[in-house]
Amino acid sequence: MATSVLVVEDDAAIRDMLSFTLKQAGLSCVSVGDAESGLDVLKNDQPDMILLDWMLPGIDGIEFIRRLRANEFLANIPVIMLTAKGESEDMVKGLAVGADDYVNKPFSPPELIARIKAVLRRCLPPENEDAQKLQFANLVLDTKSHRVTVDDVRVELGPTEFRLLHFFMKNPERAYGRSQLLDYVWGDTVYIEERTVDVHIRRLRKALEPTGHDQFIQTVRGVGYRFSVD
Repeated sequence: MATSVLVVEDDAAIRDMLSFTLKQAGLSCVSVGDAESGLDVLKNDQPDMILLDWMLPGIDGIEFIRRLRANEFLANIPVIMLTAKGESEDMVKGLAVGADDYVNKPFSPPELIARIKAVLRRCLPPENEDAQKLQFANLVLDTKSHRVTVDDVRVELGPTEFRLLHFFMKNPERAYGRSQLLDYVWGDTVYIEERTVDVHIRRLRKALEPTGHDQFIQTVRGVGYRFSVD
């Protein structure tokens, strides 16, 4: 079955271009012109990926992601934001609320397809680890169900935070620099900036904070980050 992509873009010309590009790449596509229509599609179908315009009429892209991440059944769908905004604070804001990547307009079709494939690779657990469970104290990560729990209570994580925690729990007590984390967690894509790591670390800590396990994600001054239960 082809990878399915939901496109939420209000510009008809860009929307048509995206649909054509995705279908040419062998992906299935449903496209809508506003966030409300996108949310309606999600009531009946769950795509593998969402391409989301930042500036939308009515509900904007940021609010769309907030609603997506608050829904237990939709929270793990990866999102790439499409934006004409070039300011760094806008990019960070999009990542902070739950976007997995961003693409600045105008963009080339090959770049877009490469970004989609990169996000899908890092958001899906490796096939040979489907049945694996990792546990430290009462923190449990299950790659088969794609869930993280503390005392059997679910911790809601976005797909990138899940991958980041998965990597840390597989490699405890070792410090990793930002560039290393990009290589191991994000893959060999050249499009992600090192400060993206800091954004996702903050999101991971915030998700773990109510459980008291945010302290497991430690900052190593001058190096980067490590996972430690000590």
